Formats: sequence, structure tokens, C-alpha cells
Amino acid sequence: AFGGIADIQFADAEDGHDFGGSRRRYYRHSLRLLREAVRAWAGESPPIDCVLQLGDSIDGQNARRGEAESALQQVLGVLGQLPVPVHHAWGNHELYNFSRAQLVDTGLYSRPAGGSDGPPDRHCHAYHCSLAAGLRLVVLDTYDLSTLGRDPDSPCYQEALRVLQEKNPNDDFNSPAGLMEPHFVAFNGGFSQAQLDWFDEVLKFSDENQEKVVVMGHVPIHPYASDGVCLAWNYEVALSVIHSHRCVICVLAGHLHDGAYCLDSHGVHHLTLEGVIETPPESNAFGTIYVYEDKMILKGKGRIPDRVMHF
Repeated sequence: AFGGIADIQFADAEDGHDFGGSRRRYYRHSLRLLREAVRAWAGESPPIDCVLQLGDSIDGQNARRGEAESALQQVLGVLGQLPVPVHHAWGNHELYNFSRAQLVDTGLYSRPAGGSDGPPDRHCHAYHCSLAAGLRLVVLDTYDLSTLGRDPDSPCYQEALRVLQEKNPNDDFNSPAGLMEPHFVAFNGGFSQAQLDWFDEVLKFSDENQEKVVVMGHVPIHPYASDGVCLAWNYEVALSVIHSHRCVICVLAGHLHDGAYCLDSHGVHHLTLEGVIETPPESNAFGTIYVYEDKMILKGKGRIPDRVMHF
């Protein structure tokens, strides 16, 4: 069993609204909702094995306020009360606050030491680990190809900028207005070929060892687990890697605060968790997933509905 939570986006700030101005964001309350989640997970019997934090743990406005480090320490302090590992995905809001080089030196870097469990680039926050006999977790870095958190002089930044310039003619790269492919915006990102090759090898290993695999990352990789905008740039390639193997049972994501779900044509469950940041203080948005031989059962709290996923 493992906990799941997405888009906490904590800031020690008054309530605000999304970029469209229509949706309320509860910046300060999100930390209290995280505490409630941690208390619930700590009280599970039998105990859960780990927690998956699906990215955007703190809000981008912390950078402007000079509070990025303090906000992150408050979130990590609450999660640190758990006696089990927490696996972190990196989201766009982490990268608004810190460069990749800085994130490597924070508690959000949950990739195992030594580097053998992830791609050669240690700044790529992707890795895999065994959760239990026959069950593997793969953490993907959905901003490996991105202008966020990269040095503008780096080849990675230049490649991401080329993609945006080719696909998004808007003056504001964060605007999907008028785009045929509205997911090509700067607040999304994609996968480098090196990460995709590594991912393929990990799934090959799991196939050969008859493992089941849970994949997690911040940005959804299936259009039906998305609103069409919150979607990884080269999601088709990531899906083709998954579909060329038998082992993946579920892909977990955040980023889309409304949440979403689909069962794809290859029998893979794509579950996008509702975001804490837009959850009213009297509700919540987290869940616990129980894994059995033939199914996963999500027990959701607040905005997150219960769900049974057979495989």
C-alpha cells in the first residue's frame, strides 16, 4: 500500500486564484491538508510502504517572495514525520523556485545515491526501485526536456526552446490559445531520448522478471487522463515505450488540478490525482492505493474518488 498526493503548492500567502483568475487557490491551507494526509497515512494498519508525492510541492510565488527554501522545508518537515520513504516527482513549480542543480541538493531529490538506478545524467530525476516482491516503481522526469530549471546556454535548454518556438507561435509560451497541439506550452515539458532509452531498459527488465510496474511523474502522458493542455510534449513516445512491454499496470500523475482517469487501449490505468492547492479547507485531496495480485484499490479522501483498477 502507498499514499499519493499531488500539487500541494504551499506558500505562506493569502488565498489567490489561478492564472485565469477564476479558480481559488488555498496556499496556506495546503500545508494543513498535507498534515491531515500524513496523520491518516501514519494511522494506516497494516502500515503503508511509501508515499508518492507527484510534484508541485511548493508554489512558484515563493521565488518572488524569497521564501522558496523555507516553504520547501515546511513541506518536507511534514512529510518527514512519516516512517516510510517518500518518492518525489519534480513539477514546474519546483523548477520555478530552484534550478535543477539546486534541486539535486534538496530533500526533493529522492533518486538513490550511486546513480545506477537512473539515467546517466544525475540531474535527470528519474529512477526505479522495488516496492515489494514483483512490484516496481518507476519515477519519470517529465521536465527533462524543458526550459525550466535549465541554464539558457545549455544544449537541453536550447533544444526545449526550439520545440516551443516550432510548436507555439504565441508571444507567451505559457498560452495554449489557438494551438493545434495545445500541450506545447512552457509549463509542460517532455522526455529526452536518453531517459526514454533508460525507461525502455527498465521495463524490459521487469518484463523478463515478471514484475508489475507503477509509473509516476508530474505531467500526464495520456490525453484522456488530461484536459488536452496538461500533457507531456512527447507523450506519444512515452506511451509507445509502455505499450511495447507487458509490465506497466498504472501511470500516476498530477499537474491537472481537476484530476482525471482513463483505462487505455493496452489495459494501462492512467490516474491523475486532484490537486491539494485548489481543495477547500474543509475538504482534502489525497489517497491510499492498495495493490493486490489482480487489482489496485484507491481509497480517496475529499475530492479524490474511490476507484478499483483491475489488471
